[in-house]
Amino acid sequence: MALNAIVQQMPLREPLLTVEDVAQRLNVTKDWVWDHSSRKAPYLPVIRMSDGVLRYRLSEVEEFISERERLSSLRRKRR
Repeated sequence: MALNAIVQQMPLREPLLTVEDVAQRLNVTKDWVWDHSSRKAPYLPVIRMSDGVLRYRLSEVEEFISERERLSSLRRKRR
């Protein structure tokens, strides 16, 4: 069986998002996503497909959001 036929029969574990998808989900610019995928904290988990092609697991983006919310609520409680 050809590789393409095998791949078509296998469902993806979860959706992979583009830089644009993540920027829209987080309500930030694409530049912000690029920066936080490579060098700036908070670090956004990324899958590097090739030069200039980044993908993100939906579950990791959701975890990133949850962690930011958790840290934000901790800061508010300290005040």
